[in-house]
Amino acid sequence: MTDITDPLKATLRRSLRKESDALLATLDGLDERQVRWPLTQSGTNLLGIVKHTASVSLGYFGETFGREHGQSLPWFDDEDAEPNADMWATADESREQIVALHEAAAQAADATIEALDLDSPGRVPWWGPAKADVTLGQILVHMIAETAHHAGHADIVREMILDAPPTQDPNLPEWTADRWAQYRTNLEQIAENAPATGA
Repeated sequence: MTDITDPLKATLRRSLRKESDALLATLDGLDERQVRWPLTQSGTNLLGIVKHTASVSLGYFGETFGREHGQSLPWFDDEDAEPNADMWATADESREQIVALHEAAAQAADATIEALDLDSPGRVPWWGPAKADVTLGQILVHMIAETAHHAGHADIVREMILDAPPTQDPNLPEWTADRWAQYRTNLEQIAENAPATGA
């Protein structure tokens, strides 16, 4: 945790860390196969989501403000990198390496947030000329949204892996597996009976 005296900046930083921690927690209790297993047609997998989010965070809080983060990102930097290589871990990339990258990205974000004011200017060249000029405040909001977006993906992927609802979510009822099955069956029946419009 950093000591940030600007209340708004402190609130934004806490929100970013909360989403970042929630994303990383989706790996808890899962084995190597589970964290790498693709669960969608586009190959979405938990370790890849963590790798991608850490990678883009390093860019936004590093390159955008001319700050070095000291991490090697060959999936972005090498011309011969495999397609979409930031979204999955290779056989040579360990879970520990990806988790360490995630923590390095969080520390780099903290350092940038602590060092700069919310209105400090930066530049995101990959956003194109019309949108490239930004401030730290804009990037903080962008990365909170980006991280929360991927944490939501990860929650669903984890639920699919475990074939069970989250057990520690205060927003969900504490039901038995049978009660959840009844609930799902009810939703399926509603969907089956829905009018065939809007397709």
